Amino acid sequence: MADESRKPLRFTTQKSFAHRLVLSTLTGRAIHISQIRPTSPTNPGLAPYEISFLRLLEAVTNGSNIEISYTGSTIVYRPGLITGSAPGTGSSGGVIKHELPAGCTRGISYFLIPLCLLAPFSKAPVNVLFTGPGVITSATQTGDMSADSVRTAILPLYAHFGISNNIELRILQRSNPGPGGRGGGGEVQLVFGHQVRLPKTVHLLNPGRVKSIRGVAYCTGVSASNNARMIEAARGILNPMTADTYIFSDVSSAPFIPTYDKSKPDAKRKIGIGFGLSLVAESSTGSLYSADLACPPEGGETPEDIGTQCAYQLLESVSNGGVVPLAAAPTVLTLMAMGSEDVGRLQMGREVLGTEEIVGLARDLRTFGASGWGVRDADTDSEGDVIVSVVGRGVGNVGRKIA
Repeated sequence: MADESRKPLRFTTQKSFAHRLVLSTLTGRAIHISQIRPTSPTNPGLAPYEISFLRLLEAVTNGSNIEISYTGSTIVYRPGLITGSAPGTGSSGGVIKHELPAGCTRGISYFLIPLCLLAPFSKAPVNVLFTGPGVITSATQTGDMSADSVRTAILPLYAHFGISNNIELRILQRSNPGPGGRGGGGEVQLVFGHQVRLPKTVHLLNPGRVKSIRGVAYCTGVSASNNARMIEAARGILNPMTADTYIFSDVSSAPFIPTYDKSKPDAKRKIGIGFGLSLVAESSTGSLYSADLACPPEGGETPEDIGTQCAYQLLESVSNGGVVPLAAAPTVLTLMAMGSEDVGRLQMGREVLGTEEIVGLARDLRTFGASGWGVRDADTDSEGDVIVSVVGRGVGNVGRKIA
């Protein structure tokens, strides 16, 4: 039996790649992932952003072992201890500087959300600075949320689990996706200084009613009037819902990145030009619903279209019901599964629970040894909502236990 427990857990395809690596690191179980884009004629195996995420994991852990096959379509990951930005583990002055490659097509939230899941279980505070030509702070066409939504809709959820001190996300340089959706040239710093032994057990059963809406309209390298046009279009739809609607405007210049031209070694070019909108609705009980939209890299979308579509996207997120939207559900469910050995309860919309992402998360947690979920209809007036009961695994912070 002991030999069986040491064998890597086997998964296939690149789906939920980052989250499976996070679960592996939290539980200490090695994993073997195969068939990663095996039929792609041009780019088989791991993508540049997946390689970059592996390097980030290597930076915030000590003793991790990563083996990648020659074609990159198979990987074996054996996790180590989560050390964060502890001295002597790759950090410089308490800050880990992580550079994203120019070919990165995913938003910065692809790296931030998994890193935030690891940070509470770290031995030391986590302080990571994301730089390089591949940092995209806005929403992307691949479905990643913006850094603003991570700051306003994901990080506040950790307070439910007793994790609320010294948590900060700084957007030092904004950027939109570059040509072809690749690269951005932004700069973001995550400071997560609250480490716990075990997350608290939560019972989130009352969605409440929406009382206020906040948002950020941002533009990089384009006219500031685009922000005003997005805000006006969004408020035209949201004002009848609640009068307490306020959308901030943030205007910044486009970042410059090196051209890597041998004939002009000092030459630089602009990248990450565009605009977008991030909206967050807060209910009377503290539930948060978010929506994100940015103009496509090839253009063709007016600011009025972006503002209107983002507002309707927010209304759809609220109409799905539940205490947490689809974007935040994996974070909350994972923390509940890793918490103390008690039953936590979460009210979710039926449509959110039935998505491929959440069903896949339940299967992955079960594979890693967590208990199955109990599902029943909600007793409240919320039509279509269900109560999900999750038993914590009691994994906790191994670094804190040793220290």
